[in-house]
Amino acid sequence: MGFRIVIMGVAGCGKSTVGTAIAAAEHLPLVEGDDFHSPENRARMAAGIALTDADRAQWLVLLGEQLAAHPRGVVLTCSALKRAYREQLRAAAPGLRFVFLDIPRDEALRRVAGRGAHFFSASLVDSQFATLESPVGEAGVLRVDALETPQRLQQRTSAWLHGNTPA
Repeated sequence: MGFRIVIMGVAGCGKSTVGTAIAAAEHLPLVEGDDFHSPENRARMAAGIALTDADRAQWLVLLGEQLAAHPRGVVLTCSALKRAYREQLRAAAPGLRFVFLDIPRDEALRRVAGRGAHFFSASLVDSQFATLESPVGEAGVLRVDALETPQRLQQRTSAWLHGNTPA
């Protein structure tokens, strides 16, 4: 059985880039959490309106279904900002692991502002940091520095997944 992993963190931390690298290295499918946002939620975020717990509720259900549908392993990108969101995902996929891409606010803002056509407004970065409940200390969580290269982050994550101490 493969690993079920959520690559998490605020907007701009590199979830898609790092998730792609980990999925390739571990020979697992990649599920982009952003693909499951409703058109209404995408419009809210594009307009600079932060999502509420109610806005995220159905999205999290769909992501839980994706995790459950991949018992042989999957890499999911999802902000998973609150502990309650992570617990909901854990309920859908026992043994779920999280890689927390920890990034400074200024760097996240710079990255999001430079995205161009992405639906997520740079004005929402501060709301993401305000909502974030750090997963550090929770079981099955690896905190990494999002400023490291994607290759290094993949190597550290793979080492952790396979029971080796990340270098």
